[in-house]
Amino acid sequence: MFRPCIDLHNGQVKQIVGGSLRDDEQDLRTNFVATQPPSYFARLYREHNLRGGHIIKLGPGNDEAATEALQAWPDGMHLGGGITAENAQSWLDAGAEKVIVTSYLFPGAKFSLERLQDLAKRIGKDRLVVDVSCRRRGDKWVVAMNRWQDLTDMEVNQESLDLLGEYCSEFLIHAADVEGLCQGIDEDLVRSLGEWVRIPTTYAGGARDIRDLEKVAELSNGSVHLTFGSALDIFGGKGVQLEELIQWNKAHESQ
Repeated sequence: MFRPCIDLHNGQVKQIVGGSLRDDEQDLRTNFVATQPPSYFARLYREHNLRGGHIIKLGPGNDEAATEALQAWPDGMHLGGGITAENAQSWLDAGAEKVIVTSYLFPGAKFSLERLQDLAKRIGKDRLVVDVSCRRRGDKWVVAMNRWQDLTDMEVNQESLDLLGEYCSEFLIHAADVEGLCQGIDEDLVRSLGEWVRIPTTYAGGARDIRDLEKVAELSNGSVHLTFGSALDIFGGKGVQLEELIQWNKAHESQ
């Protein structure tokens, strides 16, 4: 199924080539900058009941924009970016259906099971999504944090996903190497996720046209959802129209 997104950078809705995100932003490659506010996109998704989408704060300066989007559709979208045990509940109170966490779980780029357990205990695993966005290294994928700049000590595989899945209700997985390129999904990763995941999972990265929805469904045996970003018409793309994706979801809801 198609799942929508709102990526926020410096308070604006943007589509960015994931591999270009850096602290200094000198080499930042941006595919799209919206003239509409974040609330416009949240209302659009609400109108068509496109649940399970995510709002991602890419760096500082996005709290106000994120709050605006959440207020436009309370309990309709997930919120990620800078989530910690200390602020997770406040974002749920602000209107997030669930919160998405990555970097907080990897202090010093090393996985902390204690942090994950504590966060799940505080807000409940049903309100928690773990973002295991990753970069390919050889024939493996390694979880990347801090806007996908830093590799952690966790490989994405059956063992790690089983462990994480004990404490969360969903996974969000950006394939950072192909994010924003519109040159096709990481088929090997999607196929592997179809074998590994036991909870709802959304993949993002490289989707370019409606055929990618069919491809993800086939490769994952229907267990992985797909996000479109830069290829989508509402984000200035020419690869796929939102209306196509809405109709595809409707046609497959009962399957």
